[in-house]
Amino acid sequence: MTATSGHDAGPADDSRDLPGGLPDGPLGLPWPRTAVRRADGSVAVGDVGLPELAAAQGTPLYVVDERDMRERAAALRDAMTTAFAEHGAEVELFYAGKAFLCRAVARWMSQEGLGIDTASLGELTTALSAGVDAARVGLHGNNKSDEELELALTAGDKGIGRVVLDSLVEVDRVADVAAGLGVRARVMLRVTTGVHAGGHEYISTGHEDQKFGLSVHPARPGEDSPALTALLAILARPELDLLGLHSHIGSQILDPAGFDAAAREVLRVRAELAERTGVLVPEVDLGGGFGVAYLPGEVELDPERIAKETAAAVVEAAAETGTAVPRVSFEPGRSIAGPAGLTLYTVGTVKPVRLPEGSELAERLYVSIDGGMGDNIRPALYGAAYHAELVGRTSSAPPVRARVVGKHCESGDIVVHDVDLPADVHAGDLLAVAVTGAYGRSMASTYNLLPRPGVVAVRDGEVTPLVRRESVADLLALDLG
Repeated sequence: MTATSGHDAGPADDSRDLPGGLPDGPLGLPWPRTAVRRADGSVAVGDVGLPELAAAQGTPLYVVDERDMRERAAALRDAMTTAFAEHGAEVELFYAGKAFLCRAVARWMSQEGLGIDTASLGELTTALSAGVDAARVGLHGNNKSDEELELALTAGDKGIGRVVLDSLVEVDRVADVAAGLGVRARVMLRVTTGVHAGGHEYISTGHEDQKFGLSVHPARPGEDSPALTALLAILARPELDLLGLHSHIGSQILDPAGFDAAAREVLRVRAELAERTGVLVPEVDLGGGFGVAYLPGEVELDPERIAKETAAAVVEAAAETGTAVPRVSFEPGRSIAGPAGLTLYTVGTVKPVRLPEGSELAERLYVSIDGGMGDNIRPALYGAAYHAELVGRTSSAPPVRARVVGKHCESGDIVVHDVDLPADVHAGDLLAVAVTGAYGRSMASTYNLLPRPGVVAVRDGEVTPLVRRESVADLLALDLG
């Protein structure tokens, strides 16, 4: 038996019942699309058995289903292209590298027709070193360094495709760097619309009281908004080529209504700028943040639904403002990388803990793994919920309520707060946590001087190392003492 959190894996047509009562066959959500339970109760992804993978590569280990990740990128690309084409509009997708970026992933996304959105010198260098066309790379950030800007403005033939300006002071700063290099910078302006969407406050980025962008709303009646002030300043600098407006309203968004509201605000400012200056910027970027299913029973955001509803909203907003429909771009990351990845762990200590009288449970089983908050900080940072299952065997033991915890020196080092696991879970068992392809490795740390896990891709029975596992020797190599 595996974890039971209301998730029915759904048997394949030729499935057989296992001793624990679960069928072999596809696992379904929230696992990667190629994940299947084999007749012996173990799990394979991309036709690679996870027990065999763990034995060869060690744990903890990030595993990426290459086929699933590519298919998710292609499905979103196709849905957006079709939906906007129906209105005679163009659309382009940029994979948000912050979710997880390495050179192989950058190439995969480029091959699937997506550009790459970056937010640091490391991400920018990674995308360019992977051979991604500089014209299809963007750079974000609220505090870009001179080194980042210089690379952005000199990469390829004409610099990268877009630098997203985040503040009024950045207008002159980027223009001055461009002037010093003798180039013209292609820029967008990030605006905040007041639309608050997504999950935890820390990942909702469209509201006013936060560090990103400039508000589209005036501070006082009769004044220009901070966004319009910055747009006028951009047009006054000949070193800058204003491509358009950028809006990002949050992350883990499951309702397209937020994009509808944001699009209307952004196109209103676009029209206001055109009325004031005669310049109608050609593009609007509505960001990303499309939500995914983290737990059994949750539903993913349908690519066709988000595409059709957002396209309709943009067209309606353009009509309301009497302006042409803009070229539109999006920056999905989590929805492409997240569900395609999982993390493998080996169980160590298993300890039953009696809970205080009056608690919902009399006892909880604490299952310690060989990783923790260093390789998945989101549960500690956001209270994010994840799902785990045993993937190395089957069991006929009854389920018990468990908490999967790491080996870091923190009581808050929790990877899965609540999940049902077989009562006979024991040291040496192989455990997998689903939907860690986004913001797992990319947010990982070496807290307690635990080396970060490696990353491998699996596809059609082949294993491809993407990022080498760190070692203690790697950590000591940085120590100059």
